[in-house]
Amino acid sequence: MSRRLAIHVVVLCTVIASSAAAVAHLATEDRHRAFRQTGAGIRITPTADPARAYRFERLTAPARTVVRDERGVIVATFTDGARTAVINGPTRTFQNPTRTQAQVTTPAWVRLTPEPWTASADRAAWLRPWLDAAVADRSDDVLAVATQYLNGAAAATDAKAVRFRGDARFGHADFSDYLGVTWSFPGGPTEKPAPDGYGALDPAGYVRLVYGYRAGYPLRSASGAGTGLPRTPAAMAALDAGAAVPADRLALQPGDLLFFSRSGTGTEVDHVGIFFGLDQNGRPRFLSSRKRTDGPAFSDDMPLFDQGTRKGPVLRSVRRL
Repeated sequence: MSRRLAIHVVVLCTVIASSAAAVAHLATEDRHRAFRQTGAGIRITPTADPARAYRFERLTAPARTVVRDERGVIVATFTDGARTAVINGPTRTFQNPTRTQAQVTTPAWVRLTPEPWTASADRAAWLRPWLDAAVADRSDDVLAVATQYLNGAAAATDAKAVRFRGDARFGHADFSDYLGVTWSFPGGPTEKPAPDGYGALDPAGYVRLVYGYRAGYPLRSASGAGTGLPRTPAAMAALDAGAAVPADRLALQPGDLLFFSRSGTGTEVDHVGIFFGLDQNGRPRFLSSRKRTDGPAFSDDMPLFDQGTRKGPVLRSVRRL
């Protein structure tokens, strides 16, 4: 190859490379410009990899932040005042075949954030590392843990030989009774397990086992000492943490706590369950521990939004922890 021809080839390659880089840069800028022009209240988190850029959209009722990727697909939902975040991941199907034919298929993975969400938390230093890890995490989340106490669920013990999961029967028992361990609450008393409570759970005890003992949400003692999730459904419903959610089909998300009056004639809250989503027939389903099902089970005889047509429990309120 002549020297003059070699020079022309080098120049041509340089021009092509520069043009390709310019096109890629313009494409990236176009995506970012589209993000910025989407609407008020939306901000972009720039990253070294544009494919992992997130945009944050503010919504109301309840006040929350929806995180979308560059394609507009929802990645996560954070609610003001709450630590429960819903991450969109691989679809899973949850079922309780010994109690009902209902199946809930959902892409939702429910996890706890390090601190309660705020309107400005999209700028917090903890968010990006936490969100990237949560999007990739396939370990048991709140929903998976909640199903580990259904009828026939396999038992498992930890390094201290404590059975921390497995088929739970119904009983007036807290999480520590189910575990059979003495529990010291931060800033509160030490409580011994009830002799007849081993392996049993009542509605509030079930929620405390799933969200508190397994997921790490703070817990109060039975006497109310300390901070965090209280011992009774009524106290949970009145909790001064988390977020109140409209008792509406469209407002609910997996992981929400549902509070009921079992008699249906008063306003007193005496039952609580964990919302999962819609079943194969579009009917809302939740898990709770009841005497009728002898422990945690999917709702098959406790409707949510068609309660006016039958007697029984009435949904009073919803809270997102």
